[in-house]
Amino acid sequence: MTFSELELHPQVIRALELAGYTEPSPVQAAAIPPALAGRDILATAETGTGKTAAFMLPSLTRIADKGRSMPGAPRVLVLAPTRELARQVTDAVRKYGKFLRLNTVDVVGGMPYRDQIRLLSRPVDVVVATPGRLIDHVERERIDLSQVEVLILDEADRMLDMGFLDDVQAIAGACSPDRQTMLFTATLDRRMTALAQRLLNNPERVAVERTATAARIEQRLHLTDDLSHKRKLLHHWASLPEVGKAIVFAATKRDADTLAEELNEAGHAAAALHGDMAQGARNRTLQRLRTGQVRLLVATDVAARGIDVRDISHVINFDLPRSAEDYVHRIGRTGRAGATGVAISFAARSDRETLARIERYTGASMEVHVVPGLEPQRPFGTAPGRPSGRGPRGAGRPNGAGAGKPWVRSARPANDGGRPDRERGRPAGARSEGGRDRHHYEGRERAGARK
Repeated sequence: MTFSELELHPQVIRALELAGYTEPSPVQAAAIPPALAGRDILATAETGTGKTAAFMLPSLTRIADKGRSMPGAPRVLVLAPTRELARQVTDAVRKYGKFLRLNTVDVVGGMPYRDQIRLLSRPVDVVVATPGRLIDHVERERIDLSQVEVLILDEADRMLDMGFLDDVQAIAGACSPDRQTMLFTATLDRRMTALAQRLLNNPERVAVERTATAARIEQRLHLTDDLSHKRKLLHHWASLPEVGKAIVFAATKRDADTLAEELNEAGHAAAALHGDMAQGARNRTLQRLRTGQVRLLVATDVAARGIDVRDISHVINFDLPRSAEDYVHRIGRTGRAGATGVAISFAARSDRETLARIERYTGASMEVHVVPGLEPQRPFGTAPGRPSGRGPRGAGRPNGAGAGKPWVRSARPANDGGRPDRERGRPAGARSEGGRDRHHYEGRERAGARK
């Protein structure tokens, strides 16, 4: 199947051809036809599967030939959990709607209110927004959602994790009851099912294999002794010529700043990306990464959500994420658009349960690698859920790789790097940006003073 076989607007097809897109991805092929027919959509799809086009192409087709919108009354509304993802969606809307006379506005935290009010005072066709900032404009009657024909929730599971449930429901309630609603999520748990039942009307169910992202990415594991060992492994990997552009994931904003500073002092072009940075600074950092001025981006989970840089060769988990879903989203920063990539994770003994959850979720085991001269000196112990009496390949052999490390499946010398341990050594009181406290999320724009 090609895009030209779908009943998309001719000017949308023209824009796709100009961008070099010919064949829809699985999620696009499954979601676009029922969306064009006006059906509500409930889709489970990971990042990197082409879900943005899956909901925007039919939405643009729906409004393409209609008259001009009213000032501050959008016809298509996209909700995204973070500014970066909202910006990515906005860029996609402008790409796909290149030959349509449409006005697109993004409404996110970190952008001056005055600029947003000015943009919303004009006719607007598509609004891409983060829930916290949008609900503020709704409450102050600066935007009218009663004319919304299509409501899209992108990465809805993340919005719920970030504490946006009440805002999302309030925004949906302000939209037209006759609207079409499309909900895209990486996971479909009880919370998400309940939300879908409230917001969707007899939806078409679309599901893309959840391990599709992980399957095309080589996943490597390095066992670590302590924080110092992790830092040495990170510097080893940063020095390898095979590592082009890479994203290093750290647990906290402070850790991201510290690691970026250390990498720069070692002669690497590195920069941090986290929620304490102003939006303009974050945009400039991402642009420097795209142009090659920055090679190593040290990021936290929230800030990195929605980063779409096509030539990321490696993702390095200096610290493991708290959830398996976040792991899949992290490694999805590489291997974009069907390409292959390498994901490297560092893990200490305290990470065993987290590691087991990730492997159960992805359905794949990470192969253990060892850097000569940086071998772990402490036994990793038995991984939860694995037989304690089972030795590794090479165990029992003289000088066998992995000998004496009961859980190591294959410890082979390699030019690679590893995984973090939970002995973060972070300062007292430092908290993970990926934590559950909604007031700690940079995306939670309504917590305390609004951004």
